[in-house]
Amino acid sequence: MDWFATQLLAWHKQHGRKDLPWQQDINPYRVWISEIMLQQTQVATVIDYYLRFMDRFPNIAILAKAPLDDVLHHWTGLGYYARARNLHRSANLIQNEHEGNFPESQEALEALPGIGRSTASAIRAISMHQRAAILDGNVKRVLTRFHALPGYPGTTENTKTLWTHAEAHTPEQHTHTYTQAIMDLGATLCTRKNPKCDNCPTQAKCQAYAENTVDQYPASKPKKAKPTRAARFFVITQPNGMTLLERRPMEGLWGGLWTPPERPSDKTTKQVCDDLGIGTPQLIRQHQAPTFRHTFTHFHLDVEPIYLHLTAAPHLVEENDTHRWVKYDDLNGSNNPIGLSAVAVKLLAALEEKIL
Repeated sequence: MDWFATQLLAWHKQHGRKDLPWQQDINPYRVWISEIMLQQTQVATVIDYYLRFMDRFPNIAILAKAPLDDVLHHWTGLGYYARARNLHRSANLIQNEHEGNFPESQEALEALPGIGRSTASAIRAISMHQRAAILDGNVKRVLTRFHALPGYPGTTENTKTLWTHAEAHTPEQHTHTYTQAIMDLGATLCTRKNPKCDNCPTQAKCQAYAENTVDQYPASKPKKAKPTRAARFFVITQPNGMTLLERRPMEGLWGGLWTPPERPSDKTTKQVCDDLGIGTPQLIRQHQAPTFRHTFTHFHLDVEPIYLHLTAAPHLVEENDTHRWVKYDDLNGSNNPIGLSAVAVKLLAALEEKIL
């Protein structure tokens, strides 16, 4: 067996994590949900979300049957909401095209929305005990240091090299344990900052450690200046406390989630009220809260909140697939749950705090 794999298996037997929720009652569905949640998200954050999600959607059939709004509601706060939409789409495809059973081949798994090469391999290795190499963020960091691979690991050339290393180190036997071990090594010892090299089982042959350059690997992604956008969000509230929300288009930013109406920063209150069929004489009070910045992966969004409190219920803004009147206190309930963007949560929380 490969020396690297041998060291990891021995280390994991004594030091590996074995009590995470997705490591219990292992099956393809549970592994799949955990792998998707753990993309771009830390374990400590994922645990509570995972437990709530599995409690509500314990299997593929229930997930597929659930309304997308319910799925997005249980994803609110995790970010990268395309992951939740793809989970729902994939669950329906598995139900309809695979008779509710997870496909077992790499090709069939990768054909499902949101499942790439590494995620498909993790499902196969951990839940099906097939030999399959993975290359998630933790594994990339471990292999980049062990082989002292120069340059940003996300380049096409370096990604290809890392996959070669990943395949070479993955053992024929005990692949499921090895897969957990290499992820654990990256998460607990070979961390991005302050790695615990003295406790690392691969230290003896780690090239970065031998060169005393561990802190130089992996090289950072070349930075690009993030552009800044601005938008106004109109939090429109009736006397009975009902607030107007709009559903975002399925494709694009916050796809399928609900937010207070967002309009360009040059839109006036009168224009927005006219567009929605709310006459400005109905306004009892307008409050413009301080602008705050919400940062995405590729840009900053400067959010300008405008709170409009109406004296009477409007007649022309009716509930449909894109507009809904909601009460803040009801948003976390089990009846008609909906998914909210992080900005929407912050804007609506101000209503609860009654600071306006």
